[in-house]
Amino acid sequence: FEARISGVPYEEILARGGGIRSSMRATGAAGVEELVALARPRLEALRTSGATTVEVKSGYGLDFDAERRMLYAIRELQSEFQLVPTLLIHVPPTGGRAEYVQAVCHDLIPGVARERLATAVDVFTEREAFTVEESRAILQAAQANGLQIKLHADQFHAIGGTELACELGALSVDHLEASGPAQIAALAASDTVATILPGVTLHLGLPAAPGRALIDAGAAVAVGTDLNPGSSPVFSTQFALALAVRLCRLTPAEALTACTVNAAAALGLSDRGALTPGQRADFLALHSPDWRDLPYTLGANPVRNVFVSGTPV
Repeated sequence: FEARISGVPYEEILARGGGIRSSMRATGAAGVEELVALARPRLEALRTSGATTVEVKSGYGLDFDAERRMLYAIRELQSEFQLVPTLLIHVPPTGGRAEYVQAVCHDLIPGVARERLATAVDVFTEREAFTVEESRAILQAAQANGLQIKLHADQFHAIGGTELACELGALSVDHLEASGPAQIAALAASDTVATILPGVTLHLGLPAAPGRALIDAGAAVAVGTDLNPGSSPVFSTQFALALAVRLCRLTPAEALTACTVNAAAALGLSDRGALTPGQRADFLALHSPDWRDLPYTLGANPVRNVFVSGTPV
């Protein structure tokens, strides 16, 4: 963090073995019990901020045993929280990329599918991560094993990840800070949800994802916290909603939609995200009589009560 705010590019920090690689070393050394203990207060903070369902991604283990331990930790926490587990293929090893991708496709993904440890597979398509063709192989393996797919794309460079997501029918594509007219048009013409992460813009100083242009073009936009140690230490869904209005130029109503029904669609869920007959009774009560305090308030929590399936939590 100190290096980044001093002006060192993230790619350089990564090349030095810092950033996500530092997080991966620590995660790889942790057992399931420790991972559960570390995750619980983060999930409690998200729920207090208004999140009734949370997607939790692996991706910080690199080796397959560590990835599975992360997914086991998510499974253990599902007795306390409404969680959607995703297997994230995040960054490649420094050597043996082709062998690693092959092992992901033929060993890790089929094993995760057999144990029902995840509902989807995500892959980071970026110059410092996986190529479009590597991503295609991984995502097709996921589909062949009955799992949904999604991508991280266009965070630093638009190299074709968004177009791949739309081509393969991905549930969502996350980040999009580097998306341009071609990527916006592809998303608008697809059913793939464009998940913007304004906390990343704030924390890393990246350009904001083109939320306004995506909505104007007809794309479905969701908002996420991207709570992670490297690029978005945002422990509040409400704060992410507020940032989407300020940084990505969503209206308050659009931001509310992005954090509810569109966010559910980004997870492939149709039983929550709207206050309509037949839906789960997941809802919030605010301290204020005006719902627009959700995007307005900064530095305090406007959420008074959180209800999941009609029960206060």
